[in-house]
Amino acid sequence: MGFLVTEGVSKQYSNHRALDKVSISVRERSIYGLLGPNGAGKTSLIRIINQITAPDEGRVLLKGRALHPNDTAIIGYLPEERGLYKKMKVGEQALYLVRLKGLDSSTAKRRLKEWFERFEIQDWWNRTVEELSKGMQQKVQFIVTVIHEPELLIFDEPFSGFDPINANLLKEEIFRLRDKGATILFSTHNMASVEELCDDIALINRSKKILEGQVGDIKRKFREHMFELELGQTNGRVEEFIPADYEIVEQTPLTTGHTRIKVKNPMAEDGNALLSNVMKHTTVYAFREILPSMNDIFIQQVQGVNANNGNNLL
Repeated sequence: MGFLVTEGVSKQYSNHRALDKVSISVRERSIYGLLGPNGAGKTSLIRIINQITAPDEGRVLLKGRALHPNDTAIIGYLPEERGLYKKMKVGEQALYLVRLKGLDSSTAKRRLKEWFERFEIQDWWNRTVEELSKGMQQKVQFIVTVIHEPELLIFDEPFSGFDPINANLLKEEIFRLRDKGATILFSTHNMASVEELCDDIALINRSKKILEGQVGDIKRKFREHMFELELGQTNGRVEEFIPADYEIVEQTPLTTGHTRIKVKNPMAEDGNALLSNVMKHTTVYAFREILPSMNDIFIQQVQGVNANNGNNLL
């Protein structure tokens, strides 16, 4: 059983079905991505896990037992809608919020100092929040979310508003927190972040979970048996080097005199036979299988489900 599990969770708001029997399982000390288009139900599920709202059906388990109100003490939650008091000084507000999480004054000050230095915002301690950029405000809220070292961290669109440098800083911190023992659940629209960070994902669309698993396994499941090779001198005879059951999808001459090609064979389990055959004719400088990106899989699955639902309405 996972560290965090939802079993058949459903939620209805008036005439809107936000969640429809959604079950997920988050492994301990892993990074789990909750994906889906706007309005899919991701935030509704996160709010239920945080006990902000309750499910109409189903249940949430944490460490193998039913979620308890006291479990909020071991959960850190960074919502998509940020909220700091703009007229308060940054350090004063951070200290106040950290004390609410149960840290004594000396521990809170020590940890805040360490985090402010790590995020290079120590010079803003006595400035008001309204003087901070959106990215700096998000840094403060991230710090307040993680500073009590919760076992479960939940981030809703954590990279929103960050420039590439600060987004990379945040990714490094997320890895560090996981390596220290935290289990991390986050929702995002940034598929590149999913590729870089996530061990597992669930894809929710129109209130239902339509896909779940380890990122590597999912990419292999949706593989198109496409291979890319960089070849040495071919003298324009590329077609002669490629077995007949492979389709040449793309052919690009390189300034080095080499040729890069992409070939496809839906029946090929691996590229060993292809590579062996080509090496008889020319030098192979690079070879790899091209797996679909999570962005491609996301679009394919969501559009496919939406198209089928549309057909059902006709």
